[in-house]
Amino acid sequence: MRQIILDTETTGLEPSQGHRIIEIGCVELVDRRKTGNTFHYYLQPDRAIDPGASEVHGITDEQLVGKPRFSDVVDKFVEFVRGAELVIHNAAFDIGFLNHELALLGAERGAITDHCTVSCTLQLARSLHTGQKNNLDSLCKRYSVDNSQRAYHGALLDAEILAEVYLAMTGGQASLLSDAAHFTAQAQTLRRVSSKRAPLPVVHATAEETAAHEERLQAIDKASGGNCMWNK
Repeated sequence: MRQIILDTETTGLEPSQGHRIIEIGCVELVDRRKTGNTFHYYLQPDRAIDPGASEVHGITDEQLVGKPRFSDVVDKFVEFVRGAELVIHNAAFDIGFLNHELALLGAERGAITDHCTVSCTLQLARSLHTGQKNNLDSLCKRYSVDNSQRAYHGALLDAEILAEVYLAMTGGQASLLSDAAHFTAQAQTLRRVSSKRAPLPVVHATAEETAAHEERLQAIDKASGGNCMWNK
């Protein structure tokens, strides 16, 4: 099971108003474990960032000068997410922007769901915690996930944090089954190793040890009023 935890930062709130993606951050999970593989780019949007957006993510126009455009990284991005399940907090927002960026490159690029599936952790959190705050900071507090480095929103940092939150939210039986499979694989490896070894010798008790054992059983039987299990 391959999952990609994804987050984006943008120049504003609405792609229909010409806003663009300026940062993509992705964290890979395989069988509910981080692999260490990430996908992360800052992008030149060819337009100004709204002041309100900069206040949220701290990215400025000057920082994006010379950065690649989405068209420069799209092939690497599609290859990275291909066949995986994208896990996104408030997925409608990020998917809307990703589809907008793909559409700008031509209809042949299709939609993001032509390359992978999508799950929304905000919807999941709302179903689990009805009537409570379910933004990422609130979920971090609820699930004891450290977000002390999150002075600003940042795509890769938020994806790393969301991965921890997602694993905590969905920890239940799926995690137990995953761990069971992991330990079963370890046991099979140990059995393969042990099958190559010579049989272990069988050491029998001596007459003195057998006599001492019988003496101990008699003492237990007497102390328990004839209820020693090992004598039955």
